[in-house]
Amino acid sequence: MTTTATPYGQDNFGFATEQVHAGESIDGDAGARITPIYLTAGFVFDSFDHAQARFNGDDGGLVYTRYGNPTTAAVEGRLTALEHGVDSLLVSSGQAAITVALLGILKSGDHFLSAPSLYEGSKTLFRENFARFGIEVEFVDDPHDIDDWRRRVRPNTRAVYGETIPNPKNDLIDIGLIADFARDQGLPFVIDSTASTPYLIRPLDHGVSIVVHSASKFLSGHGASLAGVVIDGGTFDWSRYPDKFPQFSTPIGGAGSPTLTEKFGRTAYLQYTRTIIAGRLGPVLSPLNAFLLQQGLETLSLRVAQHSRNALTVARWLEAQPEVASVDYPGLPSNPSHAIAQKYYPRGTGSVFGFTLRGGIGHARILIDALELFSRMSHLGDVRSLVLHPGTTSHAHLTEAERVRLGIFPGLVRLSVGIEDEADLIADLEHAFDVLRSGLGSVVVPATREAAAERGVAVGLPLSA
Repeated sequence: MTTTATPYGQDNFGFATEQVHAGESIDGDAGARITPIYLTAGFVFDSFDHAQARFNGDDGGLVYTRYGNPTTAAVEGRLTALEHGVDSLLVSSGQAAITVALLGILKSGDHFLSAPSLYEGSKTLFRENFARFGIEVEFVDDPHDIDDWRRRVRPNTRAVYGETIPNPKNDLIDIGLIADFARDQGLPFVIDSTASTPYLIRPLDHGVSIVVHSASKFLSGHGASLAGVVIDGGTFDWSRYPDKFPQFSTPIGGAGSPTLTEKFGRTAYLQYTRTIIAGRLGPVLSPLNAFLLQQGLETLSLRVAQHSRNALTVARWLEAQPEVASVDYPGLPSNPSHAIAQKYYPRGTGSVFGFTLRGGIGHARILIDALELFSRMSHLGDVRSLVLHPGTTSHAHLTEAERVRLGIFPGLVRLSVGIEDEADLIADLEHAFDVLRSGLGSVVVPATREAAAERGVAVGLPLSA
C-alpha cells in the first residue's frame, strides 16, 4: 500500500522542492520515506473481475512492469512536474525515448522535419533505422529561416524535431519561433532536452509539444545507469487532425467505443505511446535504474548550476588560449548563439561543448592524452569531467567532407564539464596546454591549484559576468 506525498496539498512549489518531493510515494505499511524499488515482473489481481478491469484500463492500476511499476511511476510523476507536462513515460535509454516518442506519431510513409544540428546517434537512427520503417527525415538548412521549414512541408509531413542544446556544436535554435511554425502547420514539435534539463529550460513552456531526455546523462548525473523519458505537454490537439493522426481518433474497441482522445483527453498521446509502442516493443526501464534516476533528480538543480558555472569558467579560459581557434559555448558573448542563450537560458547554457585547436588532430591527441582530471570516455552529463575527440569517435563514420560541413574539424575536442572545483579543472587544462606547447606527447608533473592561481587563472566568475 502506498500513498502519494503531496506536502500541504500544493502544486506550485519551486524547482528544488519539486525535484525532491514531486511524484513520490510513501509505503503505507512500512513507512519508507523514499519510494522503494519494486523488483517485480507483475502484480496480483484481487479477483477475476479485478483482472478484467485492470486490462481494460478502468481503474488505472498496474498490470505488468513492462507497462508500469510503482518505482517508475513515482519518477515519471516527478519528471512530469519538473517539465510542466501532463504525463511521462520512462524507457530504457535516451535512444529508446527518441524512438518511441516519434513512433507514437509516425508510421510508414510519413515524413518529418528536423533541425540540422543533432546528436549524431539521432541522425543515424533517423536516416538508417527509420528509413527501414518507411519513415523519411528531412533536415532544414537554416533552422532560423522559417521559410526554409515551410518550403519543406509535404502532405505527409507529421512532426518537427530538434534539440535544445545541440551536441557538440551548441548552435542553439529559437525554440519559440519553430514552435509557432509547427503549431501553424498542425504539427507536433518534439525536442530533445538532454543537454539542458528542465532546470535550464522547460521547452513545453515555449510551445513544444513533447520533450525527450536521455536520462542517463544530467538527470541521473552519476554515470551509473541508462534511462530515457518522454514527457507529454498535453497541448497538441490530436483530435483536430484525424487524417494525419488516425491512431488517436479511431475507436479503441471498434464501432461505438471511445477513441483515445475521448477516453484519455490530454494524455491520449502518452497512453498510446506507453501501451502500443513502448509496451509492445518492450524497451522497459528496470525499477532499479528508475530508483537510481530518482536519487539523481533530487540534486539536479545543484549539479546543473555547478556544471554551468564551471563550463563558463572553462570556456572563458579556453577562449583566451592562442592555440584555440574557436569555442562553441553559447554563454560567451563572442558565440553566434549568445543572443538566443540570453533569451532562453538565463540560468546558464549547460556544460557540454566543443573547442577547436588550430593544430588539428595532432594537437588534439597530445592535449587529450595529457589531461588527468578529465576522463576520456563517450558519456556526458556526469558529475565527473569528460573529454572526447568527435572526429575519430562519434563522427568517425562520416566522410571528411561531411564532418567539415557539420563543423567537426580535426582539431575539435568535446568537453563535458563536471562539478569538480573549477580551479582544479583549469589547472588540469593548463597542464595539458603546457605539454602541448612543449611539443611533448608524454605527461609531465601536473599543475596545481596554487600554480594556476599564480599564473592569473580566473575562477569563480559569476554566470552573468
